Amino acid sequence: MTIREEILTIANQLANQGKSPSVALIKTKLSSPAPLPVIISTLKSWQHDPDYTSVKKSGKKPAGQPEDKAALDRRIQQAVEQAVQQQLTPLRRELAEMKALLLTLTGKNEQ
Repeated sequence: MTIREEILTIANQLANQGKSPSVALIKTKLSSPAPLPVIISTLKSWQHDPDYTSVKKSGKKPAGQPEDKAALDRRIQQAVEQAVQQQLTPLRRELAEMKALLLTLTGKNEQ
């Protein structure tokens, strides 16, 4: 997380609590010291975004959400297919046994 991201996150958290983000409040909540000009310039460009209260991991891209959703959809589909196969396997076995029994009872042999 960059210092700028941390400042923006803290500013949004403060605004969500009904407090006006100030340099002093931001400075007390930072995890590591930051130069005052960085805090001031970041606050000048800051606009309240109520949902931006935690920083996303740097490896993720904002456009990556559809990929994450697609990956989740694939995992769900695979889980459903696996569950269906687990339910069908015993039924297929039972059907094969019934066919064999029926052929035996009727005296017909499969060729």
